[in-house]
Amino acid sequence: MSTPEPRHTPLPVGVLVASIGAVMLIVSLFLDWYHGVTGFTVYEFLDLLLVLLALATIASLVGGLGVVKPARAPGVALAVSIFTVFVVASQLVNDPPAVAGAVGPGKAIGIWLALGGAVLMVAGALLSYARISLNVETRRR
Repeated sequence: MSTPEPRHTPLPVGVLVASIGAVMLIVSLFLDWYHGVTGFTVYEFLDLLLVLLALATIASLVGGLGVVKPARAPGVALAVSIFTVFVVASQLVNDPPAVAGAVGPGKAIGIWLALGGAVLMVAGALLSYARISLNVETRRR
């Protein structure tokens, strides 16, 4: 009886890393960005922009998994994710007017989770741009 040939399936890592970062970004909007104020509460437009940027990053990288037929360029995801980092970082530097004088000093966990998620989105987009993947070996029984 012969041993079946293993089949190597490439698993793109960038899509997974960027997706984890995008989910972290979306979840962070439900958490406190400024003490007692969530991301969805403090922003009128920026919260929706961040959700759209997270979803756009995932959508542009999904082609690497073969879920959608035309694989989009990972450069689009890289540009969107870098823009996301700039948007979140701008909120670290400059408090929004709704909390500028009313809330005590310091930032809450949500804004740091958003920054971490945005950085993961950039890392995932870079991994996709470099076409780095893991080979998964599957064998028939």
